[in-house]
Amino acid sequence: MKIISIANQKGGCGKTTTSINLVSTLALNGKKTLLIDLDPQAHATLGLNRDDKNSIYNVISRITPRKLSLRDIVQRVDKNFDIVPSNVLVGTLEQELADEIGREMKLSECIATVKDAYDYIIIDCPPSLGFLTVNSIRASHEIIIPVEMSRFSVQGVEHLIDIINLIRDRLNHPVTPRVLITMFDSRLRHSFSMLDKIKRQFGDMLFATIVHTNVKLKESAVEGKPVMAYDKYCRGAKDYYTLAKELIALEDGVRLPAAAAVVEAPAATVAFSGRMQETVTREMESMLTTFSILAPEAQSVYVSGSFNEWAIDESCRLTRRGDVWSTRLALPSGLYRYQFVVDGRWQPDPAHERRESNGFGDMNSILEVEAAAHA
Repeated sequence: MKIISIANQKGGCGKTTTSINLVSTLALNGKKTLLIDLDPQAHATLGLNRDDKNSIYNVISRITPRKLSLRDIVQRVDKNFDIVPSNVLVGTLEQELADEIGREMKLSECIATVKDAYDYIIIDCPPSLGFLTVNSIRASHEIIIPVEMSRFSVQGVEHLIDIINLIRDRLNHPVTPRVLITMFDSRLRHSFSMLDKIKRQFGDMLFATIVHTNVKLKESAVEGKPVMAYDKYCRGAKDYYTLAKELIALEDGVRLPAAAAVVEAPAATVAFSGRMQETVTREMESMLTTFSILAPEAQSVYVSGSFNEWAIDESCRLTRRGDVWSTRLALPSGLYRYQFVVDGRWQPDPAHERRESNGFGDMNSILEVEAAAHA
């Protein structure tokens, strides 16, 4: 059983969206999952249209006239998906328990009564580093820190890691931090610039999965549904389903490449002379695979696929020549699945008929790269 907090003191970085949709997709993968809404704003509770009359406040508080256990307030959202609601009273707990010994253990004590019933417990933290967030970190094995493409969000990661280190040192409770890129707009150069900085700063803490900007994520919250229940074929649904798969893989000891993995360019050609130089150059050229698409109205085009872990970065950006966009990538022989990303919209290659369903309601193009023939 794994307990994971989702936290960042910077608001507006997709924390609650991630909490709801990660739990939903873990549940769809057959994992029994509980979402604990620990935010007094109760956005996760509101975003799933749940009743907030009885909340986590009634479990932790000493003075509530309606004292309940965690099992008493668990509500079923869907198969394998339960929630513990929050409400505005949760915000009073810090003052109520300010002088109590062991106050940082209150949530851990509550979770202990139900943890055997779940594979994952996900905690949606408030956008602060106070009493509630410290309780959540103390109860957790891991922390997922959502980061959108702004300096303030990155600064929130730094502050949160300071708190994680403090809890490790003072309470002897180590927690594994993981950074999740959210609200990524692949149409903006700024996004890639920030992504490069985040990758250099946080390195191995990064998830391979990137959650892209997608209006369906906001629409689903308005409807009170996880995005998979609202539109399972949209990009947001794909991203969170991929995140759940990655998280499960990490539990099995399988580590995917870091976010925005770069496809390395072919090694520089050794300086030969005469016919040898021509031969080497010709062999190097034969190793390059051309991707091209007719898109006269496009502002940006990328190619993404199994050859680069479905990343979108400068290494797979196509160059425009007239109405045609193209690039050449060095690919070893093998079978690859890919799509073009035209102004943020994913689509199969219109020039290739060989395709297969990708399980998300659309098609991946199939490319087979054969080993270069040698005379």
